[in-house]
Amino acid sequence: MEAIFHERQEGSLCAQHCLNNLLQGEYFSPVELSSIAQQLDEEERIRMAEGGVSSEEYRIFLQQPSGNMDDSGFFSIQVISNALKVWGLELILFNSPEYQRLGINPINERSFICNYKEHWFTVRKLGKQWFNLNSLLTGPELISDTYLALFLAQLQQEGYSIFVVKGDLPDCEADQLLQMIRVQQMQRPKLIGEETLQSRDESVQKPDLEQALDVSPSFDNTNMLDEDEENFQKALALSRQEIDMEDEEADLRRAIQLSMQGEHRSGFSDCCTQNIPHSSATGQTESLPSEELRRRRQAYFENTRLRHHAGCR
Repeated sequence: MEAIFHERQEGSLCAQHCLNNLLQGEYFSPVELSSIAQQLDEEERIRMAEGGVSSEEYRIFLQQPSGNMDDSGFFSIQVISNALKVWGLELILFNSPEYQRLGINPINERSFICNYKEHWFTVRKLGKQWFNLNSLLTGPELISDTYLALFLAQLQQEGYSIFVVKGDLPDCEADQLLQMIRVQQMQRPKLIGEETLQSRDESVQKPDLEQALDVSPSFDNTNMLDEDEENFQKALALSRQEIDMEDEEADLRRAIQLSMQGEHRSGFSDCCTQNIPHSSATGQTESLPSEELRRRRQAYFENTRLRHHAGCR
């Protein structure tokens, strides 16, 4: 891509960029194009004077600004056409009946000049590949052969005027190089405005990110760690307390069960009591006196009642 000449947009000099990108070199400057525009203005003035310099039409013509250029750097199709005549090139309107009757496939052409609302840009074949050399892009945009016709049709649908450049273009390094190799484009170029906006957003976001990551010297990091440690210890203590309560409740439930079994032991055989699961804690509760069992059972019921009321709140 480095071998391809590509002038990027400056002011409103898109006509200059269009011509230079087409010819692949700095062939025209604003001064030279202004000279061509002034020459065209003079030729138009002479033709208008043929009807009489005292006529109303001639007076109105002199009061009107030039139709071939303006102070912003815009140049008309007449200026571009006359500039190309120096190189033996001519422009033919792409969708004109005369050209359409030729039935030429766009792929078989060499270059196109496109215009919409005073903006000019070139689409040219270099080597065996097509490139969009729009000066509003950050670089040349590769266009495949299959996409070329669709690209031109889309431009026409958007209101562009498309001109076919007929004649032999001057030799250039990019054309010679791309005759031997084919290029691939992994990422299409952005519009110049998008590139500027993206870099501006990155410059704004970067300080914000740095500020978010910055730790103020007055911030006491040690206090925060101490507070976190204290909260952690409290949470750990509560967790242990809940575990202890659950263990105690399990013991109470087993004690109650054994107590009830003791009260009705006469009605049960030994084989039935053996079906009750035993644990180490159960073995301890079996040896507890009946008074202790009743006390634990009462504590269990009281604890359950309090938890129930707390949950209802």
